[in-house]
Amino acid sequence: MNSIALKDLKPKSFFSKPLFLDEGFVLLAPETAVDEGLIKRLTQWEFRETRTAGQILSEAASEESDASEDAEKATPLAIPDGAGDKERIESILAFYKDFTAYMEALYTRFVTKTELDYKELIERMKGLCQVIGENKRFLLRAQSIAPQHSNYLVSHAVRSSVYSIVLGTTLKLPQFKLIELGTAAALHEIGMVRLPPQLYMAGRALSPQERKAITAHPVLGYNLLKERQVPLAVCLAALEHHERMNGSGYPRALTGEKISLYSKIIMVACSYDAVTAIRPYREAKDGYSGMVDILKNEGKQYDDLVIRALVYSLSIYPIGTQVLLTSGKKAVVVDVNPDNPRYPIVQILGARSPDGKDLIVRTSETSVRVLRPLSREELRAATA
Repeated sequence: MNSIALKDLKPKSFFSKPLFLDEGFVLLAPETAVDEGLIKRLTQWEFRETRTAGQILSEAASEESDASEDAEKATPLAIPDGAGDKERIESILAFYKDFTAYMEALYTRFVTKTELDYKELIERMKGLCQVIGENKRFLLRAQSIAPQHSNYLVSHAVRSSVYSIVLGTTLKLPQFKLIELGTAAALHEIGMVRLPPQLYMAGRALSPQERKAITAHPVLGYNLLKERQVPLAVCLAALEHHERMNGSGYPRALTGEKISLYSKIIMVACSYDAVTAIRPYREAKDGYSGMVDILKNEGKQYDDLVIRALVYSLSIYPIGTQVLLTSGKKAVVVDVNPDNPRYPIVQILGARSPDGKDLIVRTSETSVRVLRPLSREELRAATA
């Protein structure tokens, strides 16, 4: 292997082969660029060199290589030409179910055979990033109606990946970082599989002793990923996703800028999913209530910039939420108003425009606006 001095690592540079910290610890995969955070951490840890069997590539050369690989390996979402919203959602729902099945297989292989095909996961995440980039509002609607997987770890991994990539897109992260962020979100709870299943699959609230046992999973996850030479940024996301900006988190009680960017994003995505997901021992909160919980940011747990990204990504009434309008009509939120997240774009239920299409309305302060989300009883009646 070639030795690369720390002073020679430049932000936005890539390597043709993995970059190692030592003989067994991979710092970066070929798909991942060097960033200032990595250089800063290596400096703080007093490392002076890294190793690789490859060569340094420019950002442009790596992007060209990635584009070539994408063309060969990424499977584009098949949506018929001229498809309406209903057909588009059905196609994306099929994609979402397939991605969930893949994540189930990934976790099953890891639990039963301790195998993790990181390269395959990267390819799958490229496909998810592409779908979100081109069909974000439809994917979020599909996710809101897709049945939740019986294995909470699988469901949480999928939903957290989607929310994290959506947030990263709003924060204008480059494509290679979105892929790595989504991968980190998919693996952030991997340490749970080293705990007794009755803890993370419990159909009841956990006892104080059981909750204490659960707090070991970030360190377990970090070690599992490190052993498999997963890039450091992904390992750190597994380690830090339960940290909090005010230092109240675990396992290291980190504060503010000591927490990595991926971890800041995943902790918000993870928390939002946790309160809006169905658990055996409690009902899920609707998207609006979950959003309000996060916006309260009690004790300043979350990064303000990431919370702002959550609101502008999903709106106050998140995409897929069924609502009652001031006009008395019922509607479903179908898109975000980029100018004001308080006034989303909605589809009036059971109504059509003069040309026979779904009736889409942009709510506003001066015209029709959202009064409140529909209650569980109203939702049950609508489903019936």
